[in-house]
Amino acid sequence: MQRIFAATALLMVCSAHTARADANSLFDAMGPREIAVGESLRAEAKGGLATSLNPAGLALSKELVLESSYGYRPTDGANVASISACDSTVPVPGCFYYRYFSADPEISGIDHTRRAHEVGYVAARAVGRFVLGFTYKYFDYNSDLSGESDQSGHSTDLGISIVPSETLKLAFVGYNLLSSGDSPQYPRAYATGLLLRPTPRLALSADAVWNSELEDGQSTGRYGGGAEFFFVGADQRSGYPLRAGVVYDNTVDGTYATAGAGYRTLTVGFDVGMRKQVDGGDELMIIGSIRLFAPPR
Repeated sequence: MQRIFAATALLMVCSAHTARADANSLFDAMGPREIAVGESLRAEAKGGLATSLNPAGLALSKELVLESSYGYRPTDGANVASISACDSTVPVPGCFYYRYFSADPEISGIDHTRRAHEVGYVAARAVGRFVLGFTYKYFDYNSDLSGESDQSGHSTDLGISIVPSETLKLAFVGYNLLSSGDSPQYPRAYATGLLLRPTPRLALSADAVWNSELEDGQSTGRYGGGAEFFFVGADQRSGYPLRAGVVYDNTVDGTYATAGAGYRTLTVGFDVGMRKQVDGGDELMIIGSIRLFAPPR
């Protein structure tokens, strides 16, 4: 397994399974925290989460954070790496990011390659209890698979977060709504999310996303939910989040179990998450990340 970023946790796993039939930015771009809770943090997509889940989430916190992540999927040898720098301490929060994806699937005994580069900018603005956000991105996708073509172009995501109270958050997101490229790996899609926080240490979340560009007759809908419980450390300045969830994808009729854990202080955070298909296939995805926060003033 190759090293992508020096600050990123390196995860080693070995397996030999049938490769995925697609490469989809809607869930291949996710990090360890959102994967661990069933891909369901669109209603609280703070920091780097805003780059893949919901751009409006960037304005839900006040922090300056640098995040790097690396994930590996043995079913098709996929590597997913990203780095982002986000500042939500300013009146109009902003975030720059870069994401890399590669896979070497074996189909009918023949090795193939997929590569994607994505760079983008996220901005958000809170207006009362509503937050509006957008993502501008440029992607370049290359594949030697039959039926797939090289594509590159510009695309835009739009997101809305609603915060009725401290215990409830809602999200509505449109992906690739305005796009100059026509790539099934970056489809036009819509999502919604819900987060409940009955206590400061417990968060319950549920999300759904629908791909609007599938072929006629294909079912769409990827539904997930999960929970996070935060154990506070003895020093009261650090903690250990534990996460678990489940995902069901109607398109492939597949069910996935998810889980993860982390460590967080005022200046650094480490997270690891996994997604294991338990019905309809045998995909495994493991990903880790490191976050560096500016010291609180």
